[in-house]
Amino acid sequence: MQLSDLNSILSRLKESEDNITSFDESWSQGRSAYGGIATAFAVTGMRKLLTTPQPMRSLMVSFIAPVPPGDVKVDAHIQRQGRNVTQMSASVICDGQVCLQALAAFGNPREGLNIPPKTDINPATIESGVKFADHAKRAPGFLKFFEGVWLDGGLPFGGKPSRELNLWIRHRADMSDFQTEKLVTICDIPPPVILSYFDHGPIPSSSLSWSLEFVVSPEEIESDWFYLEFVAEAAADGYTQQSGKIYDEMGQLCALSRQCMVYFG
Repeated sequence: MQLSDLNSILSRLKESEDNITSFDESWSQGRSAYGGIATAFAVTGMRKLLTTPQPMRSLMVSFIAPVPPGDVKVDAHIQRQGRNVTQMSASVICDGQVCLQALAAFGNPREGLNIPPKTDINPATIESGVKFADHAKRAPGFLKFFEGVWLDGGLPFGGKPSRELNLWIRHRADMSDFQTEKLVTICDIPPPVILSYFDHGPIPSSSLSWSLEFVVSPEEIESDWFYLEFVAEAAADGYTQQSGKIYDEMGQLCALSRQCMVYFG
């Protein structure tokens, strides 16, 4: 089984009786796995415990320690299972050490108010952006598993300070068997927005915590391309807070993201 194909990595975890899978250094950034794939491990481990399909509604993640290439184990538990909502937790473990912890809520659809989200977007076209491949020397290697473009000048290490970062992106791999993980890994693509303030790297940085809320069920999203709109809310003392909105290619709001990140400039 390929250690670099995301579908294969997650399939191995899904089929493993011991909840173990492996990945190689191509998914790493510095000493650790890209946060999106590390979180996807936790998500797959939790979804395995569902006796009937339930869409993920919210996800909270704490990045505790680096997740090095090699074997990883997921320890997932149901904290409470009600008639409509299942609350779960999961730990991603490497060499006996907990490296990531996640809490998630899965919920069935119910009757209730239908208040459409406010959407007023007019994104630049994919053709007008800077391709990942054309900015590869300043980007982490795992971006080769995605096709995408940076938009509107907020390039990491672009030397043009901007509090906003927008991009179009899609997986290169077929992720139709892992719709939730497909969206989770997309949502964690943006680096600290404030990296646009620097004209060269590397600037070591990582997420400390991450909150993700799903506006629609990931299983209902048919889009492959996603438009991401992120903004840096604040930065001080080597930490930065940023929030983001994730849309499908039809302009439907899919998820809301918020992160506390650390960087060493």
